[in-house]
Amino acid sequence: MFASESRHIAPGKKVYFASDFHLGIDGKYTSKQRELFITEWLTSIEKDAQIIFLVGDIFDFWFEYKKVVPKGYVRLLGKIASLKDQGIEIIVYTGNHDMWMFDYLQQELGVALYKKPVLWQINGISLLVGHGDGLGPGDHGYKLIKAIFNHPVCQWLFARIHPNTGIRLMQFFSGKSREQNNEEGWNEKREWLVLFCEEILLKKSVDYFVFGHRHLVIDHKLSNQKSRYLNIGDWFQFFSFACFDGKNMEIRFFRDDDTTLISNHLTEYAD
Repeated sequence: MFASESRHIAPGKKVYFASDFHLGIDGKYTSKQRELFITEWLTSIEKDAQIIFLVGDIFDFWFEYKKVVPKGYVRLLGKIASLKDQGIEIIVYTGNHDMWMFDYLQQELGVALYKKPVLWQINGISLLVGHGDGLGPGDHGYKLIKAIFNHPVCQWLFARIHPNTGIRLMQFFSGKSREQNNEEGWNEKREWLVLFCEEILLKKSVDYFVFGHRHLVIDHKLSNQKSRYLNIGDWFQFFSFACFDGKNMEIRFFRDDDTTLISNHLTEYAD
């Protein structure tokens, strides 16, 4: 059903998850300001981080031409390289905005790259981790577009477009995609990632489902009253991340701009 990986984290070490930086566009803060926040956060966790998951949409748009990648992001890329040099494992997922990552980050930074959800076993706890786009029922239009964009012929054709034109074109469509996703608020009965989690639990035991994509901070206990669905928010508004110590998972906030967390049992997981 899903590829599987296993890891063991040492005593005192932690696993961190963050998603949806959307670097390359400005919002309440500019892209460069948010990049500085992200590098500050990475510096703050490097003392106890063993694994860091970056769960998609790191960039608002990314396409790797054979000899060209989008310019910028040197602070973040340099920080990731530094973390890798310290022996911290960096795991990157592609999102719907940066699905056209190929091998640049692996070759230059040594990160591991995944394009689909993976079931991780960490210290005996199971975590299904993915960006979250295209999962669950419905949204057939997007699933069709994603299949087309992931097709090698489509990627070859796009690579024939000059980078100045291609990047500008896809930045326009990235903005439209983000606006549509942000219009969908939280509704437990219609939340398609909740429905996806519940469907998986009928077939397989999973302790934590960890996704991004929704730009909402969600900590939701599922119907079996044991498993939890966490959406780790974004660094466009919430500056949120998840921390796993080998036994427990919690969502934290690097900044206090907006610490809105959607949860049906939040107090049970508070320190």
